[in-house]
Amino acid sequence: MTAVANLVDKTAQFVRDHVIPVEREVVAGGRVTDDALRLDLQKKAKEAGVFGPLSDPAYGGLGLDTRDQARVLEAAGASLLGPLAVNAWAPDDGNIHLLAHVANDEQRARYLAPLASGEVRSAIAMTEPAPGAGSDPRMLRTVAEETDRGWVINGAKHFTTGAAGAAFTICVATTTDGPTMFLVDAGNPGLEVGRRMATLDHTSAPGGHCEVRFTDCEVPGSAVLGEVGRGLELAQVRLAPSRLVFCMNWLGLAVRAQQLAAEHIGTRTSFGAPIAEHGLAQGLIADNEIDLAAARSLIAATAATIDEHGPASSQARHEASIAKTFVSEAVWRVLDRAVQLHGGLGVVEDHLVARFLVEARAFRIYEGPSEVLRWSIARRVLRGPR
Repeated sequence: MTAVANLVDKTAQFVRDHVIPVEREVVAGGRVTDDALRLDLQKKAKEAGVFGPLSDPAYGGLGLDTRDQARVLEAAGASLLGPLAVNAWAPDDGNIHLLAHVANDEQRARYLAPLASGEVRSAIAMTEPAPGAGSDPRMLRTVAEETDRGWVINGAKHFTTGAAGAAFTICVATTTDGPTMFLVDAGNPGLEVGRRMATLDHTSAPGGHCEVRFTDCEVPGSAVLGEVGRGLELAQVRLAPSRLVFCMNWLGLAVRAQQLAAEHIGTRTSFGAPIAEHGLAQGLIADNEIDLAAARSLIAATAATIDEHGPASSQARHEASIAKTFVSEAVWRVLDRAVQLHGGLGVVEDHLVARFLVEARAFRIYEGPSEVLRWSIARRVLRGPR
């Protein structure tokens, strides 16, 4: 058995032994996914040797390339809480990658090291209330003005994932030279974390999706992440890996839903025969298996491109857009069929697949709605002949 295959098995065993029991407490027992729970699961992941598939060994991580991450994160994704337990959940997954590629040495020591080792959580503040930036970053309205002491940031954000309790927030604001990323520490008097938005997906992420406001928020010059005016360009190194990590994680959950559905119809009888022997039920199982296989293949191909050409390459971004669009919709189809195969019990959260379906709905929107990604994919295709 190869080292990665062994790691996949260890991760799957860790999820079965330590994560799934807690998942049921959260989904069906009302336990809150907070930082105490996160830290406890991550401590157990470290003890099991499966912590940090996205992190460098210098920070206690596993040092995997993207292809190996795909296999390990599918195993971790078998539970809603699995990616959180191994420190591969949004927005920290993307921020770990961004800081590793863009931060200077001082910023890596101050922000990346504790984030990659699971000591703290982070947030990234990009999306704004209308008429501000959403899918179109050119609509950015949050402004940063340079002063003698550094920068002053003003603006409103929402859907800032993980903001409540984050040790720092990466704020994207426009300057006279263009969009720029700033590292803003928790406790800065100019940073206000407001309402936690009541979204469908609320089980797997401590810190929620929050409204955030920057009011005369002063930060020093050293808070600039990367270079002034190159914020959106530099953020490209985060985009493809982050989209693909979502695909890896959610694929794992869809695989588990397929297993739960197969087990359920194998034990239930209707019209004189096990449900598993009815052709219509078999058709749903087969369609699930086709979607899972196609999604896994797309993820593997895109992971290879990221490893070979770099995360910010046009090829990686194009393939990640294709993968994210297909996988997000394939996962939804698989989870919806799993609910259907459970019958009435499929809408009862005790049987988990109902919560899986609800939690996954946002996957088709965040990190790029399917419609925007299709537009982007088509533009890249049509640009060639022109």
